[in-house]
Formats: sequence, structure tokens, C-alpha cells
Amino acid sequence: MKARDPQLALRFEVAPKSAARWHNGAALAYLGVQITLQLDTDRKQAVLDGAVLHLPLPPDASARQVQDAAEAWQRREAARVLKEVTARLTDAIGRSMPALALSFAARSGWIQVEVDTLRCNWHLIEQPMDSIEQVLDRAIAALPRSTRGDDLFAACA
Repeated sequence: MKARDPQLALRFEVAPKSAARWHNGAALAYLGVQITLQLDTDRKQAVLDGAVLHLPLPPDASARQVQDAAEAWQRREAARVLKEVTARLTDAIGRSMPALALSFAARSGWIQVEVDTLRCNWHLIEQPMDSIEQVLDRAIAALPRSTRGDDLFAACA
């Protein structure tokens, strides 16, 4: 009988433990602090109230439903916060706002700088605000400067 691949065994062992993380009362990282998940059928949408994130789910919701709802809220917050911080930082140095895109890559840095786009990993929202600002500041500085040269055809007119 062939021995089981240790990498495959590792994946099987991790799956049940990670599923147990998503339940009523679980902790979730947000802007450098831990917030508590609260399943609440009285809510129509996810709402952060202090350090409690109320998710519009029944108490018997599956771990997958809780994970999906919590991560969907985190992604919306990531898009909102990253856009606000990027707008403030680019305004301060007189640059135009680059396009922002959320990245879902598991093995990448916080931000990939492209020609006119910042591709930000959505898990960045779990970090403290000063870390987010520092990472975005470096990424904005790495964006290529747009040069406004003379119009080559202006002399022909």
C-alpha cells in the first residue's frame, strides 16, 4: 500500500479546524483589533456596533454561511477604507487617484503596483490603520509618474 502524501494529509487535518473558527461569538480581525461575530436575525445587513459585528444570520447558521457573511463584510470594508486612505494620500501629494482593485491571491504581498492600478489584498483590512497607510504610501510612491510633455502636433496646427 502506498504511503499517504504528507501534504495531502496536512490539508485534510486543517479543514475541520478552520471551519470551527466561524461561529456565533467568534473573533475576527479588523483594523488591528478583534471584533466579535454576533448572529442576529433582526438585522437586514451586517452592521458593526462598537466591537461587535452583527451578521444577519440565524443562530443555527452553518460555519460556511458565517464565514461567507463575515468575509463579504470585510471585503466591502476593505474596498471602502482603502479607497478613502488612497484618496487622502494622493490628494496630499497632488497625484491623481489610481484605480484600486481587491486581490484574493493567497501568496502575494499586500499590494501589487501596476501601471495605473493598485491591486490590494483584501486581508489588509485586518491590519492597524497606520500599517495600512504606510503600505499604501509606499505603493503610491512606486506608481510611475505621468509626464506631461509638449504636444507634438501643436506646432502643426
